[in-house]
Amino acid sequence: MKAISTSRYGGPEVLEHGEQPDPKVGPDAVLLRVKAAGVNPVDWKIVAGYLDPMMDAHFPLIPGWDVSGVVEAVGADATEFAVGDEVIGYVRKDSVQHGTYAEKVAAPVRTLARKPASLNWQEAAGLPLAGLTAYQALKRVGAQLGETVLVHAAAGGVGSLAVQIAVALGAHVIGTASERNHDFLRSLGAEPVTYGEGLADRVRALAPEGVDVALDFVGDGVVEVSQQLLKDRSRVASIADGEVTAKGGHMVWVRPDSADLTTLGELADAGKLSVPVEATFPLAEAAEAFRRSMQGRTRGKIVLDVS
Repeated sequence: MKAISTSRYGGPEVLEHGEQPDPKVGPDAVLLRVKAAGVNPVDWKIVAGYLDPMMDAHFPLIPGWDVSGVVEAVGADATEFAVGDEVIGYVRKDSVQHGTYAEKVAAPVRTLARKPASLNWQEAAGLPLAGLTAYQALKRVGAQLGETVLVHAAAGGVGSLAVQIAVALGAHVIGTASERNHDFLRSLGAEPVTYGEGLADRVRALAPEGVDVALDFVGDGVVEVSQQLLKDRSRVASIADGEVTAKGGHMVWVRPDSADLTTLGELADAGKLSVPVEATFPLAEAAEAFRRSMQGRTRGKIVLDVS
């Protein structure tokens, strides 16, 4: 099969497009013919070696955790799916080697859900990691109907989905973003505010009594700003601040979860969740997709078209 791989840690320049062996399929896994693979910041961080203290990596390494595709074969005990099923997945395993930047991937059934019919292959591939991150962060802090939710980096891949999920829950959403993304946030159902100095005052102007929940998808000190605004200082979740637990909040490291992924698909098919795709690259141009992601100014998702 054709795949993107690397034989060593490094930047986008270490990625190679070429032949790799077809993956083996375990008893609780299925073999997918990949249609598209989502590109996430964690992908280039893994290739750069940033996650080496946390996860074992084996070379040659195929990056990628997000996927949309068609089931081509099923393992001996993988009764949840059949050949021909269209699925999406956050295919994170215990170590890093056989990722989704490939024509085929072996995916444990616990990482998969059925593809939402309302999303095309590229949109579907952009949903799992970002959507699960957003949804699990909202669950972690117990966001509820009628509450005010503050989303930092609300125009990004995770933030834009968190806004929509919170709106679907019946929350009032305030989202931070640069001014060029304010109309985009309004289209998703959020009230936009510009990030940076004076943010707390701008949020208070929209929510004089404070906010109920805050989600940090950017780092850079926004947990402390959020706690100035929260009615309960513990109801902040972060994916970017390693000290958030010590500050009384919650660290979120997204988990594969078929039930949560199914819920996201149902929201999409109900017309309550769309996946903005900013850029699509062919598989062979994964290095360029990395460079685009590393700029840190993406509105929505970056996706590799594998089909």
